[in-house]
Amino acid sequence: MPMDANQIEALIKAALPDAKVEIRDLAGDGDHYAANVVSESFRGISRVQQHQLVYQALKGNMGGELHALALQTKAPD
Repeated sequence: MPMDANQIEALIKAALPDAKVEIRDLAGDGDHYAANVVSESFRGISRVQQHQLVYQALKGNMGGELHALALQTKAPD
């Protein structure tokens, strides 16, 4: 069963409580999403490390219930 945007947002916010998260369903199928995540936790770490934090927050759902997630991450301005 595909994940919905609210589930994705909840998992990210559980791991990164300060995060501002915007989720968009790219194909309308519940399998392809884009996420924009802004968190102080990202300050001073590489983009790859930022993405790894988000993937860890998703607790293994990537590639299973969640087929594709286009990520944009950054620290707050």
